[in-house]
Amino acid sequence: MEKTMTVTGYKSYELNIRSAKDERLPYIKYALKQRLISFIENGGEWILTSGQLGIELWTCEIVAELREEYPVKYAIIPPFNNQEKRWSEQDQELYLRLILEADYYALLCQDDYKGPYQFTTKDSWLIEKSDCCLMLVDDQFPGSVKYFMERAIEYSGRNNYPIYYITPFDLNDMIRELQENDQTL
Repeated sequence: MEKTMTVTGYKSYELNIRSAKDERLPYIKYALKQRLISFIENGGEWILTSGQLGIELWTCEIVAELREEYPVKYAIIPPFNNQEKRWSEQDQELYLRLILEADYYALLCQDDYKGPYQFTTKDSWLIEKSDCCLMLVDDQFPGSVKYFMERAIEYSGRNNYPIYYITPFDLNDMIRELQENDQTL
């Protein structure tokens, strides 16, 4: 049974989302929320992220809301100390708030950024500590998610490790369906 899921995907700037008021954001969060609810209703208990901008922080926000209705927890496991130091003030505030609300928080490496190996270590740790993963990504244009995706696919080939995707096509279908049913977010 899948009890722990790693969630990752594009960073906000890779989606060209610069503000919490971006009109696309409610649709992305809706798609994530639907997948998270399905996971939780099928026995899921933990959501793991590294707390990166974009999909990962939005996932933590959603899980924090879902905890009011479901027995679900989330963990933020950054690859190194001060990963947020170059982020905007608004993003830093969100990150720090979500860390305080997290059910678990720990640094993989106590040092500040030292090199790309810290991201590789983070990807391996998240995959090995979870039963499955969910990625919001277009595999033709994976951006920074590429490295996690490659490692997850490789790991999945050797282990029972389901990989779930939300693609741009899934988002477009969901938007079309909501519009056809006169639902707005």
